[in-house]
This record gives sequence, structure tokens and C-alpha cells, in this order.
Amino acid sequence: MTQGTDQATDRDGLLAEQLLRLTRRMHRVNKRLLEESGLGITPAQSRLLRVLSHHLAHHDEPPRMADLAARMEVVPRAITTLVDGLEAGGCVRRAPDPANRRVIRIELTETGREALRTLRDARRSAAQDILAPLTAEQREVFGSLLSALVDEPGRH
Repeated sequence: MTQGTDQATDRDGLLAEQLLRLTRRMHRVNKRLLEESGLGITPAQSRLLRVLSHHLAHHDEPPRMADLAARMEVVPRAITTLVDGLEAGGCVRRAPDPANRRVIRIELTETGREALRTLRDARRSAAQDILAPLTAEQREVFGSLLSALVDEPGRH
């Protein structure tokens, strides 16, 4: 291995570590804001609400539990537990599919919509806290770089 390759590998390793640290920091801040919100929603339930909302924005009908499990890349049993908790809190409801009564679809309730608004505000606050050291121009560049990494062509 040449010295240039070693340096590039070291830089990539440092970047990977920084990304992991940033991700953990974002999770910590989001978790704290979730707890402060008083919604009684876990980070996993919060993610399910976001996935459900995204699905509803792009499809004509509420998703099946299997759709949510696939989108979240978890086993269906995990979705059942999350839906149980959100249903108990009034954020979602199970509804039979009119075309196939054996299929259960997950609907977002008004309480769920309100929770999503609160969660979006908390995420926005977390991002503002984390991005505070950056100028507007740096935020723009950082957003472009993240988009290039997250929205990699051929993925999803």
C-alpha cells in the first residue's frame, strides 16, 4: 500500500467515525426531545408514524402491516408490537381492507397527525441545535453532501 492510499483510508475511517458520532448525537437529542414532548412515544414508534405518514402521502390507501415491515426493514412481529402501542395511544387504528377482509390496513388518526406535528417540531429543533455552529452556506453544502450519500442512485 502506498502512503497516499494509507492517508485516504485514514481520512475515510475518520469520516466514518464522525458520521457515527453525529448519528448517535442526533439519536440522543431526538430521544431527549421525544421524552420532553410528553407524547409517550418511543423512537421506534416515532419512526413508524413517519413511515406511515410518508406512505399515505404517496398512496391511495393505508398500508398493510407487511408494507410497513418491509419499508422499515423489520420482521412483521415488530410492527405488530409498535402498532399495538400506537393504537393504545390513539395514534393509529387497524381497519379491514374493504376488498379483502382478511387484510388489515393501518390508518393514521387525528391524534396521530397531531403527534407527527409535535415530532416534526422536535426533529426540527434537534437539527437546529446540532447545526447551530454552521453558517447558512455551510448548511447548504452539508445538505447537498448528505443528499448525495443518502439518495444514492439505484438504492431503495
